[in-house]
Amino acid sequence: MGWEDKELLRLAVVGSVDDGKSTLIGRLLYETGSLFDDQIAAVKRASKQNGVDLDFSLFTDGLKAEREQAITIDVAYRYFSTSKRKFIIVDTPGHVQYTRNMATGASRADAAVVLVDARYGLQQQTRRHAYLLRLLGIDRLAVAINKMDLVQFDRARFEAIKRDFTVFAEPLRFLRVDFFPIAAAGGDNVCAASEKTPWNEAGTILEYLEKVPAGSGSADQPLRFPVQLVLRPHLDYRGFAGQLVAGTVKPGDDVLVLPAGRKARVKAVDSYEGELKEAVAPQSVTVRLTEEVDCSRGDVLVSVNEPATVARELEAHLVWMADAPLQVGKPYLVKQGTRITPAKVKALHGRVDLETLDEVPAQGLSANDIGRVSIECSRALVVDPYVKVRATGAFIVIDPLSNATVAAGMVKSAVKSTGDVGAVTADERFTRLGHRGAVVRVGTAEAATRLERQLFDAGIVAAVVGSRDLATALEAAGVVGIVADGSAAPDVDGLIKSLRSG
Repeated sequence: MGWEDKELLRLAVVGSVDDGKSTLIGRLLYETGSLFDDQIAAVKRASKQNGVDLDFSLFTDGLKAEREQAITIDVAYRYFSTSKRKFIIVDTPGHVQYTRNMATGASRADAAVVLVDARYGLQQQTRRHAYLLRLLGIDRLAVAINKMDLVQFDRARFEAIKRDFTVFAEPLRFLRVDFFPIAAAGGDNVCAASEKTPWNEAGTILEYLEKVPAGSGSADQPLRFPVQLVLRPHLDYRGFAGQLVAGTVKPGDDVLVLPAGRKARVKAVDSYEGELKEAVAPQSVTVRLTEEVDCSRGDVLVSVNEPATVARELEAHLVWMADAPLQVGKPYLVKQGTRITPAKVKALHGRVDLETLDEVPAQGLSANDIGRVSIECSRALVVDPYVKVRATGAFIVIDPLSNATVAAGMVKSAVKSTGDVGAVTADERFTRLGHRGAVVRVGTAEAATRLERQLFDAGIVAAVVGSRDLATALEAAGVVGIVADGSAAPDVDGLIKSLRSG
């Protein structure tokens, strides 16, 4: 089986400081033959300076500061493969002040390994990381109780930590949690079973990684296709390029263009190699539609049967990343998918106490805090609850003055926007008016007013407006919004026919 044909697993490795994350990853890389000879030689030289034969943590601690302090500071991505799978491992820092780095690194993982030092048991940071992993949508967890050699592979100690973690994690509702007694430095139960733990029934870490379900299930989710770019190389081609973040799409599928709510049918799905019979997340493709609908960067093609929510008001969890605290009411920017909108935090409902997992009252959020907030956006976003679709349930918050990312957000729920897709559906508006709403772009203001008259005389409600945002609002109301932006004038007869065809 070639590299490109192997199934990919994205794995996050987390834990408190000095629990042995880097050593475990280094051991996995070494045992699977994923290191170059010069890397091994360099680490052997550095290890001898520290009085050991081979320090596996040095394979992953790449920064000078990391090696000096023997800790992980930055998020690092490591790659290896076996005969069954290929892996991307996210090595995340353990210190409290780097929790934001950990949240960023683990946000796209399919599964996770949490390390616990057998000598100390559960630490606050262990609890923090486990809570964050569940919040980030990871439902399967491997708990590696490391440094068992330092407690003489005592089964009673292993069982005690297992009980403590099980009780702690019960409210988090992981789908499955597996426990492994390991000694990463010596290799016990990492890639090969250890004779020192004959009572171990979980197998090895590597066996677990080769069996745990891979992929976030995005291909089985409803269609979500954020448009990144409109391709118009010539008059006979108009395609919408982007990455399919969830679901599948194929010619003949009926889709909705959100936030406007315009229905269309897929004409073709193009890739670099040519037309596809079907595209599956996370492929990057260009979608062509049979209808000449207005669609541009920031819009999302979604399933007609399972549409996303168009919303300006969100309830969400925030992982605060900035040194400056969250300020309720302060203007921020929210970037979700390919759309950016001004926004503000209307209310802070509480901060998560990571010792008890309870929500406690708070006046603000400091760096690495996790809180539940209500956010009001100036423009509608196309969202899903994060637990349903990660890609459309995730967003970041940006400080508009510094352009720095200050928080990562996960949508908990959304209030359906009546300004974009309200209680009256597009089909109901079509039945009443006899035509669809649309955004039509023409070259000049004179051409816009001429088209407005032609459409009005044909019985179609249309209005000339000064911006695409206003035209989009009219489209959502079933009206044709006309914008003069230098575009080529449409064929009027064809436009009228298209609007009336529904």
